[in-house]
This record gives sequence, C-alpha cells and structure tokens, in this order.
Amino acid sequence: MKLVQQDREETPSSGGSSDSNGAVRRLSVLMPVYNERWTLSEIVARVLTSPVPLEIELIIVDDCSTDGSWELIQELAAGDARIVAVRHEQNSGKGTALRTAIGRISGEVAVVQDADLEYDPHEFRTLLSPILSGKADAVFGSRYAGSTRRVSPFWHTTINKGLTLLSNVVNNLCLTDMETCYKMVRSDILKRLQLKSRSFTFEPELTCRLAQWGARIYEVPIGYNSRTYLDGKKIRPRDGILALGEIFRARFLDTRFTVDGDFYRLSALARATRYHRWLAEQIEPYLGARVLEAGAGLGSLSGLLVHRERLVLVDEKPLCIPVLQQRFGGRGNVRIDSGQLVAQDFERWHDEQLDTVVCSRMHQQQAIDEPALQGMFNLISPGGHCILLLPASRNFDAARDQPPRFELDRIGEEMMEAGFDIVLSRRFDTLGRLVGGQLSPRQVALADRFWPLTRLADLLLPIGGQSLLIVGRKPDRKAKSIAA
Repeated sequence: MKLVQQDREETPSSGGSSDSNGAVRRLSVLMPVYNERWTLSEIVARVLTSPVPLEIELIIVDDCSTDGSWELIQELAAGDARIVAVRHEQNSGKGTALRTAIGRISGEVAVVQDADLEYDPHEFRTLLSPILSGKADAVFGSRYAGSTRRVSPFWHTTINKGLTLLSNVVNNLCLTDMETCYKMVRSDILKRLQLKSRSFTFEPELTCRLAQWGARIYEVPIGYNSRTYLDGKKIRPRDGILALGEIFRARFLDTRFTVDGDFYRLSALARATRYHRWLAEQIEPYLGARVLEAGAGLGSLSGLLVHRERLVLVDEKPLCIPVLQQRFGGRGNVRIDSGQLVAQDFERWHDEQLDTVVCSRMHQQQAIDEPALQGMFNLISPGGHCILLLPASRNFDAARDQPPRFELDRIGEEMMEAGFDIVLSRRFDTLGRLVGGQLSPRQVALADRFWPLTRLADLLLPIGGQSLLIVGRKPDRKAKSIAA
C-alpha cells in the first residue's frame, strides 16, 4: 500500500510534546476519510476549535477518496500547520487508515474522530478529564449513557448493543457502547497495541486489546447526531457479522495484544499467582522490614510484600510505573520510582535505610553487572539480604528478544566479589525448561494451576530448572567484632 503525505513545516515540538515532567501537552486527533468532501471543512473547523487545554494535532488519512476529498484535505493542511495530511493510493478500509494515523502520532493522548458530523469534537474536554486526572488509560464516549441525543434507528442500535454485550462477556468489561467512534487512549499504550483490523472491526479489536493490556477504561456520556444510510452512512449489516468474527479472533485466536515483547511477558507472568505465592514463601526468611523490589514489573510479587514497614518499587519500563501507581500508590509505606538499576541509581535510595533488595530479571532485557551488584551491596544495611530471581542459561534458547540468562556459578562468584556471603543458591522450574519458549498469558494461567506438579518435578527429575534463586547476605562486621 503506497502512501502520499502532505509535507508541513516542522516546529520545535513536532517530534514530541512532553515537558520534562512528562505532562500531557498535545492531543492527536485521528481522522479517517473516505468520500466526505461536503462535511470535511466543517468537521475540521470543529476539531481545531475544540475547547481543550492542549495543543491539537489533526492527522487526516484519506483512504483513496474519489469525490475530491483529498484535494480539499491538501488545501486545509496548507492553511494550518496543525494538520497532517496522508493519502492511501488504494482504498484499504477504516481500520487501515487509523493504523496509518497511529504511526504518525506525536501527542501524549489520541482520539478517533469520524469525518462526518455525527460526533461533536467539543466533547473532547469531557473525554480528556479522566486521563488528565490520572484515573484512566482510555476513555470511551457512550451514546447510550444518559446524554441528550437524536434517536437512532432501532435495528442499528440493537445490533450495537448486542455486539457490546458480547464484547463485555468475553473481555470481562461493563461498557454501554463498545462500537462508539470516540475512543480516547494514552498514546504510549495505543502505539504498542497489536492492531490488524482493516475495516470497521477496528472498534471491537481496539476494545479487546485494551482489555488484554489491563488498561483502566472509563466511559463518559456524549451527544450523538446519527445519520441514515441516505445521508451517507457507510456501515452495513455485514459489518456486524465481521465484528462478531473480530471479537472471537482477537479474544481467542490471536491473543498477542501488544508489539512490546517485554510488556507481554510481564503480563503473562502476572497470571502466575500460585507461583508468586510459592516464591514469597521461599524468600520470606530473608526479608527484612524495609525492602526494595528492583524490577517490580506489574506488581506480581509486590502485592505479597506490601505489608512490610517500607516497600520501594522500582522498574526500568515507563509503562509499568502507572500500573504500580494504580495498585499501590495510595499506601503510605510504598514508594514507586523509575530506575534502570545501575550502580548510580541505587545511591538514590540510601535515605530509605533498606535491609533487603529483591531483584527480578526474569522478564527484563537489562542484565545485572558487577557495578549493579556493588550498588545493591552498598545500599543494604549490614546483616541484610540481596535476593536475585534470574532466568537460567539454556543453550537451546537463541531467541533475540529473550532476557539475558545467567550461569548459577558465575552470578554467585560476582555476588561474592561484591562482598556478599551466599546463603541460598538453587535452580527451579524444571518443567518450564522442558517446555521452553514463550507462553501467552492464558497458557501461563493454565500452567500455574499445575504448579504443585512442577514443584514435584524439581525433586524427581535430574535436570536443572529454567530459573535461579540466589540469596546473598551482607556481613555484619560489627556483630563479628563483638563476637571476636
């Protein structure tokens, strides 16, 4: 599929609009267009004058219109630097046009806007509110949630509500309007979703992907000025059948919901509840009152540590921080930071007077080097422990996107060189080694049901497991001096 893009003058902020504090500064409006010449000027004017407290970027993707829409889009873009104009040289469908627009987002928040006049861009302020307050990752504008609206055709409304009900059932949601055009999403999430839809099936696919991501979805009432087929409405009954197929495909057949491999692995690991309870039991004897969890991910283990006197949660992935904030941010004993877990980062937490570091690199791309181990050693108070959970080395695992793997003897030597005494060193999860490969969240949840069997296999099979658990203790020099 060839694209034609209308060039625009670049401004200093065109490559991104976050300030140093990561504040939301720009809203990207994604507008697919196919033969909408007579409503384009009006809807573009409404978008650009929407009363929102943000910069507006309007990305218009013309899907090979034949009525002069592209020529008008070029004219509008030439007169306003906020408009990005792109053209498909062949008609590819609404979903394809939106995926093209997503690839050009520069704002921190994005919203879909149809090119007709059914949806009013002045509703953007209402949609933005839950996101700007930090409560939501995505906001749907519901046509059926109590707002004044033009009465829609019965069968069109009934089919929409039926599709919404089915989507709710399979995704465990409680939306009133899944098929709404107005879906506003944080851009850092939207750009990482695995979206393949070409047509109007974009709506159920995006809903399913957001649910699989674990996004916080809000719904707000919006007005709606529905148009009829005589007025140019393009959706047809067959699109309802295609939506049914898309709900089934995205939920049960193609469950890889994100292009971010690391986040996908973390989401899968979060389903292993029995495994994490077992792990918490294994490390309990070595946990002090003031704990730092390095590589907290989505908080799978963190939830079992929150009753400590002090818990510092750190992760290198920016996408994990909002999830941790949502789960644990309201607790007075929890601190949440972003950090790359290098030696200089550990200096930031010396004022916390920590006695334990729990570090998991099971699904992280960053390795643990000697300076990082030394940083952990310097951070922990004497007599405290460093607990490492690492993927074991496997000769047959050659996947490039897999996390770095560790040799048991080698990491033990590096810990001793940093000053630790090794008090526990073991491999576990033999069945995981035999299975190999990357499991989906659904497969992990199934495997977690058989975790007791996995523990039995560790005792019976003469094969090292795929995971390492290593605990190092920082010597208590004062205690040794008194004993001497």
